[in-house]
Amino acid sequence: MTEVLAPCPGTVLPLEQIPDPVFAGAMVGAGVGLDPDAGPTTVRAPIAGRVVKAHPHAFVIAGADGVGVLVHLGINTVALDGAGFTVHAATGDTVQVGDPMVDWDPATLPEEAGGTAISPVVPVVVLDAPAEAISAVAEGRVAGGEPLFRR
Repeated sequence: MTEVLAPCPGTVLPLEQIPDPVFAGAMVGAGVGLDPDAGPTTVRAPIAGRVVKAHPHAFVIAGADGVGVLVHLGINTVALDGAGFTVHAATGDTVQVGDPMVDWDPATLPEEAGGTAISPVVPVVVLDAPAEAISAVAEGRVAGGEPLFRR
């Protein structure tokens, strides 16, 4: 069992409350959303492992068991083409829990980009996992680095 930590401070939202049908419908996997605190934030690795994808707005870390955890900074933020994100890790890097991954400020996100609504909600998802694959889900507000759920 691996503990997945909150990559940033915020309020935990059930998956179905993420304002994106793909995440809300668990099509990506099981997890939660975080409504992030406003202000400059360093998003940190929620698990130790290898970075298998690193984009300005999202990253995936595969743990020792090969299971990937996706952290997606906001909804539809791919439309920002990296603006507002400072990336600290690259695909192929090995990271420890708590290592800096991306700096951003959710309060500076535009309401829309390219005609698409932008949301600051951060999905934290175990890729391709069914709902029963996670347990001990946190509720309410969490600080960055606090337990979010177990997988």
